[in-house]
Amino acid sequence: MGFLGSLLGIFGFGIGISIGLVIGYFLFIYFEPRDVKDLPESTPFDEIEPSSLVDLLPELPLWVMNPDYERVDWFNEFIANMWPYLDKAICGIIKSTSKPIFAEYIGQYQIKSIEFEQLTLGTIPPRFHGIKVYDSNEKELVLEFAVRWAGNPNIVVALKLLSLQISVQLIDFQMAATARATLKPLVPTFPCFSSIIVSLTKKPEVDFGLKVIGGDLMTIPGLHHFVQETISKQVARLYLWPQTLDIPILDSSIGAVKKPVGILHVKVLRAQKLLNTDFLSKSDPYVKLSLGGDRLPAKKTTVKMNTLNPVWNEDFKLTVKDPESQVLQLHLYDWEKIGAHDKLGMQVVPLKLLNPYEKKELTLDLVHSTNPNDPQNKKARGQIMLEMSFIPFQEDSKKFSGPLNIHERKESISSLSDDNYSLRGAGLLLVTVIGAEDVEGKHHTNPYAVVVLRGEKKKTKARNKTWNPKWEEEFQFVLEEAPLKDLIHIEVKSKKRRFGFRSKELLGYVDIQLMDVIYNGRINEKYHLINSKDGILHVDIRWKVI
Repeated sequence: MGFLGSLLGIFGFGIGISIGLVIGYFLFIYFEPRDVKDLPESTPFDEIEPSSLVDLLPELPLWVMNPDYERVDWFNEFIANMWPYLDKAICGIIKSTSKPIFAEYIGQYQIKSIEFEQLTLGTIPPRFHGIKVYDSNEKELVLEFAVRWAGNPNIVVALKLLSLQISVQLIDFQMAATARATLKPLVPTFPCFSSIIVSLTKKPEVDFGLKVIGGDLMTIPGLHHFVQETISKQVARLYLWPQTLDIPILDSSIGAVKKPVGILHVKVLRAQKLLNTDFLSKSDPYVKLSLGGDRLPAKKTTVKMNTLNPVWNEDFKLTVKDPESQVLQLHLYDWEKIGAHDKLGMQVVPLKLLNPYEKKELTLDLVHSTNPNDPQNKKARGQIMLEMSFIPFQEDSKKFSGPLNIHERKESISSLSDDNYSLRGAGLLLVTVIGAEDVEGKHHTNPYAVVVLRGEKKKTKARNKTWNPKWEEEFQFVLEEAPLKDLIHIEVKSKKRRFGFRSKELLGYVDIQLMDVIYNGRINEKYHLINSKDGILHVDIRWKVI
């Protein structure tokens, strides 16, 4: 029995194990465990409800909510690497700017001194959550960005009140703001903009703690919300658009493009006792007039043949940009049919010698050059007589304080107060051809622009091998009356020289009614070119009244 019992036990164990495995298999297949719940189905990101999305991502980056904002991970990496140096630089600015502010309170309320005991912005840099660039017709770059900062600054201000010294520490600082920065004007001098203009586009969110004598003041009921709202409103009052913070980068004179401020009227009357450079006859004199510092072509009188005492009585108008530094340059030449024209003499007149609105008659001795040590200046070269007057534009008349008699002053004031004067008076039309986009031609890619007004034609330089030329060239038209009924015609052409022949191609044109310019003073627009598929011309036109 012992052997038989052991054999049956082994046999029963084997059968039990087999039956148990079979039963367990079917139980595993056909019965689900009750303590295990179904996993939720995955949902595409764009199909998630807004409320659920906020629960998942309470701090959405700006580039997620607004597709026109760009991610700036590279810029955040740059800020992170630069932060130790930016920390020291910013803290230095804070110290220098806060000194005069602290000085105003010393002596008041028994305050003896205020100074920074510790000042560091910590090791955590701010993060930019998106940036957007706005297109502008002006010479500027407009950026809008969102920044958040949950930093660990260590800022301790020591306040000495009578014999008691109190330390105030800023802790747990957090800030969120959306701001707009404008880099303007763009200039051809590094870093290529003169200033940064910053403004907030909405009220900032600010949160922080203040420790005084070891205790956090912000834990006092009601005080935290009051201080937070007060600071947010104060910052918004100072910097919320249209309020701005101007940060100068370059000196205003560096890279600045000066605009005309008035018209110089010159009447060339006559000359006498000029040099005779011809052998068998007398000289054939004429005069070239130009303003120093101006790249515009010089103006010329007519040629008076075979005389040493010419009489011209010819009027000229030149645009003035800086009457304090510019000079009128007069050069007399003897016209020659063949070869170079002989120089008879020259003279200069500083415009600062003129009073606004005052006509001045001058008789000038001609010299060989403006070098006082030039030995040829000792030779008599005759004289030139002319009349000059400087008339500033209405909008610039307040810049000049030259002595005027009562009659002239009354006339200028009454003209300024006349609303219709700009619609009938003389003035200067400034046409700046900035550039073009998507101009297309069949034969070549060297576009240039031609500006035509009242039969006077001016053109830009050609830009080679491009359909998106940038000219930035200004043209001036001095007009005796406002061009209320005039059109200005601007063509975009292309040209190329082949085998000695020049081929031209019209890429498109535009006609602009000047009435809007006269009423508004300026237009800065992009126009679709006529007879062009996608071409656009960008021009800036200004009207300045004398």
